Amino acid sequence: MSMQLPAESAPVTQEKKGILYFIYNKYTFYVISIVGFLLVWDLIAVKQVFGNYMPRPIEVGKYLIYMLTHPLAGKTLPLHLWFSLRRVLIGFVIAVVIGVPIGLAMALNKYINGLVKPVFDLFKPMPPISWISLAILWFGIGETSKVFIIIIGAIVPCVINSFNGIRLVDPELYDCIRMLGANRRQEFFDLTLPAAFPAIFAGIQISLSMAWTTVLAAELVGAREGMGFLIINGMTLSRPAQIISGMIIIALTAWLLSVLVNWLERWVCPWKTELE
Repeated sequence: MSMQLPAESAPVTQEKKGILYFIYNKYTFYVISIVGFLLVWDLIAVKQVFGNYMPRPIEVGKYLIYMLTHPLAGKTLPLHLWFSLRRVLIGFVIAVVIGVPIGLAMALNKYINGLVKPVFDLFKPMPPISWISLAILWFGIGETSKVFIIIIGAIVPCVINSFNGIRLVDPELYDCIRMLGANRRQEFFDLTLPAAFPAIFAGIQISLSMAWTTVLAAELVGAREGMGFLIINGMTLSRPAQIISGMIIIALTAWLLSVLVNWLERWVCPWKTELE
């Protein structure tokens, strides 16, 4: 007489297989991608496609370790990273604190939008790098000019995404909450703001990337420390390993900050995580 498995076991088995399949694929492709990239990089370096200006991955790894303990331009790598990170965080936080309320106000009030939008649209296409000369004339070559340039670069995505986040809220949701007797304050805090949070955090993520881009540009002029200075110093001294090491450190630091922003978004918007 043949034995039959309980009917409930099939879905459980399929579910477990689905989870294992997801984990296997996710991390397998991560490993394949990174290993493949390193192999191609190493092949390009060995074949000297770019002459002696493309070091092998192992050489960059050794130089990274060297930079952690040996001063470059009077400072070790952690100190250079700290100077850049401090500038990025100060400029980024100021940009978010200013940009998000401006975007919300423009979306919620047609008079504010009418006054601010023409000026914002005029300055929005200007590259942050184009402000470097004026920033130096206004503030000198100190920290203020660098932070100012970061603010200019990081504020635009905050304004745009905050504005769009409010405007894209489904109008039918307003009808529903009003039928339940919500006042204007409850409407804003219980519906408008939570619905706009995903777009706002997307703007914050873009602003963070822009902050790193602009700080590197700012540090190319008049800086004696920071990751941008470290990269330009590597170019001046013909040290490609130093340049690539700096790029790797910037990428890892920016990724970690992005992870923190994602964690903050999950904490502020737990309902979004549940839907996903």
